[in-house]
Amino acid sequence: MDRTWSFRQSSEIPAPASRVWGRVVTPDGINDEMRPWMTMSVPHGAGEVTIDSLEVGRPIGRAWLRLFGILPYDFDHLTIAELEPGRRFREESTMISMRRWTHDRTVEPVADGRSRVTDVITFAPRAGLVLSAPILRRALAAFFRHRHRRLAAHFA
Repeated sequence: MDRTWSFRQSSEIPAPASRVWGRVVTPDGINDEMRPWMTMSVPHGAGEVTIDSLEVGRPIGRAWLRLFGILPYDFDHLTIAELEPGRRFREESTMISMRRWTHDRTVEPVADGRSRVTDVITFAPRAGLVLSAPILRRALAAFFRHRHRRLAAHFA
């Protein structure tokens, strides 16, 4: 069975797109969005890295996902498949739990110096999780709503 699920989250952020982009491509910004539920490590040997500095199409290694920032529970074989600096990236990865994980994020200017962040997530869980995928989809959508709230709060 090759089922995939997806969802979309879009939010207006009270800051210019350039400032929002500068935040969402850094490990600190990414982890701040995910806290307190989880954090993600920078792959070993990647050094000081941002999404803007990665080579498109080249896997950068294993980024560990840590529950509450402490307990490793999954990892992401991270690859930036597409990049439009200052505007959009598309991550295509695999995980212990996912045969396929795609995170497409766009940051666009809107009126009055604000910006719109849109995430489109597509995922295909591994065989053992396929039956729970509808529940997983709802949990992940809630998690991305949390991420957007945290991002907006950072700039409020």
